[in-house]
Amino acid sequence: MNFDALSPEQIDRLRDKLRASGLRSTRPRLALAHLLFGAGNRHVTAESLHEEARKVGLGVSQATIYNTLNQFLSAGLLSEVIVDPARSYFDTNVTEHHHFFIENETRLIDIPLNEVVLSTVPDAPEGYDLAGVDVVIRLDRR
Repeated sequence: MNFDALSPEQIDRLRDKLRASGLRSTRPRLALAHLLFGAGNRHVTAESLHEEARKVGLGVSQATIYNTLNQFLSAGLLSEVIVDPARSYFDTNVTEHHHFFIENETRLIDIPLNEVVLSTVPDAPEGYDLAGVDVVIRLDRR
């Protein structure tokens, strides 16, 4: 990725975002942060981000992609949406919300938190506290 294409203000914003989350602003992190956060909220898989990075000429390995996504996740910059045991998405929208998952397109769409209403949630087993409720509504195109 050519950092000359980014304005100094864009680079400063990305550095500030990483620094505020306790992460050093290495070139790979800055480049991946630009891909992730440069165009609004989105959902990516590690594989789709790696492909996107490759297309813009960013020479990072799949391992770097996974490591960076997990670092961003731990730092609170991303949330993870697990749609099945073999597939998870990283979401740049870290506010509380739910998702539609369009199965035949393998795509997520955000659902505002207040549009899903649960009347009851079972009590947590002894020794556990409820940490949250994530709703994924699965859809198929007609």
